[in-house]
Amino acid sequence: MNGRLFNEVYAYDEEAWVTFPDRRVAFGHDEVDTESLELGGRWSRNFGTRTGLELVAIQQTEQVTIASNFDAPGESVAFSRESDLGESIGRAKLSYRHSDKLSFEAGAEGAFNWLEGETRLAVNGAPVDLPAADVRVEEKRGEVFGKAVWLAHPKLTLEGGLRYEGSNISSEGDVELEKTLYFLKPRAALSWAPSGATQVRLRVERVVGQLDFDDFVSSDSVNASTLTAGNPDLNPEQEWVIEAALEQRFWDGGAIVLTVRRSSLTDVIDRAPIRTPDGVFDAPANIGDGTREELAVNLTLPLAKLGLKGAQLQAESTWRRSEVTDPTTLQTREISGLRPLEWELHFTHDLPRLNTTWGANVFGSWRETYYRFDEVDIVKLKTFVELFAEVRPRSDVNVRLALMNAGDRGQRRTRYVYAGGRDVVAAPEVFDRDLQFGRMFYVRVRKTFGG
Repeated sequence: MNGRLFNEVYAYDEEAWVTFPDRRVAFGHDEVDTESLELGGRWSRNFGTRTGLELVAIQQTEQVTIASNFDAPGESVAFSRESDLGESIGRAKLSYRHSDKLSFEAGAEGAFNWLEGETRLAVNGAPVDLPAADVRVEEKRGEVFGKAVWLAHPKLTLEGGLRYEGSNISSEGDVELEKTLYFLKPRAALSWAPSGATQVRLRVERVVGQLDFDDFVSSDSVNASTLTAGNPDLNPEQEWVIEAALEQRFWDGGAIVLTVRRSSLTDVIDRAPIRTPDGVFDAPANIGDGTREELAVNLTLPLAKLGLKGAQLQAESTWRRSEVTDPTTLQTREISGLRPLEWELHFTHDLPRLNTTWGANVFGSWRETYYRFDEVDIVKLKTFVELFAEVRPRSDVNVRLALMNAGDRGQRRTRYVYAGGRDVVAAPEVFDRDLQFGRMFYVRVRKTFGG
């Protein structure tokens, strides 16, 4: 059994002094209050030496309250949103090992998701009607699955699987709809080990994403000058994935893995305009077919052979290239929010005599670009460094100390705003913000009971 109770209050205040073309002061305030609860349980039992049953149940609930205000001479904007959401999941899996070379799995999963949201926006005291401002959305989803794994040769393993998913999505309130969707999700995988240190893996699979219920309700951050309308009429994004991976192990625990992956996408979820009597709003939408290509490298490097006993370096990097047709300009572009490059470095050094582990985590700079109907929004996060130490004064107590953002780096956001939309030929207005977050200190004390 496990449980988690979480509460977080986030507040952000901004005072902006404008000196050109005229002098003025603007004030902004964002506040987000989140409360969540998770309860889960897992039960497993073996029936003999070949058959096993596993049951899993999870219940999650969350309440989020958002308030965002902006005040400047001649302009006042107030936004608020309250949302309650939850998810109930039940899963059963039966496994059977026919022999050392052949095994089977079969099972079923059911889920019930719901979200109820209420959104308000006022400009200079006058309320603005937003699409999908007050809605309740429910999703009932069920899935059955089966899988077989065959050791065809001591160096060759084959895997085949099939999942069948059905879901019913309904919405009431500002947007009333109901639809039922079915997806067949086959999977085939091959693993070949020509030697004890080398392995080649191939995979072909149809993947169906899960809907983000936050996309169903309108949201806004007036400090960031973005307003996003809700859209409950979304289909899950689907993709056919073809993947090849080469793993080479070396030394004692070292490994490098090179993965190439290509995805053919259907019902890509991106940004599109929604037109209402109160104006045109940006909203999440299914915008058609697309592609995504990825090259990933993962490295695990023990440093004992280099003279640093108990130390290890882990590195990973992913390059991405994507393509989709923009619903506003009808031109080809990359998919919103996908980072063309991201990388991480993790160094750890274990000192058993001192009951201490220290190290550093480095998260490389990345870029995300969002294509709204009337603007291009580019967000860049600078390289983020965390230094940490974990001390174990007793076997049942762990204390973690961390200096986060040790390099005192921040985020840069550039907005290119097009009057009338990006399909109108005109020079954009450019807004550029360079924000520094400062260093942060983190302390965690963990106590283990029983055992």
